[in-house]
Amino acid sequence: MTVLYIALGWHRRHVVALRARGLDPEPDGERTLMRVFIGESDKYRGKPLYEALRERFRSKRLAGATVLRGVAGFGASSKLHTDKVLRLSIDLPIIIEVVEADEVIQGILPDLSEMIGGGLITLEKAHVILYRPGPS
Repeated sequence: MTVLYIALGWHRRHVVALRARGLDPEPDGERTLMRVFIGESDKYRGKPLYEALRERFRSKRLAGATVLRGVAGFGASSKLHTDKVLRLSIDLPIIIEVVEADEVIQGILPDLSEMIGGGLITLEKAHVILYRPGPS
């Protein structure tokens, strides 16, 4: 399945980093969409896991990452997590999406295995149509 994914924010430093690794910096075409599903209360070395992952992606010069908070969900434990007032949950679902060259995604997976205690990671093909910075 090919996903049409439109992302904004292509950065010059990312192009330089990709070229330095011998990878194609052009954003159009086939890429890999990685989704990381975790809980809002998950931690890594005392800080929220989603923040630690976002920082790791940025330090590794990935093209970008989007952190999304879900309103409800359940995972492998089948425990329901929701934002409804009667069911106060401090562990809402978090999804982190990254669209990047497959080689870059494959290179970050060992980091994720070390950082994530419980969760889900999915990969799928994405066809990037547009990826550029907005007006300053």
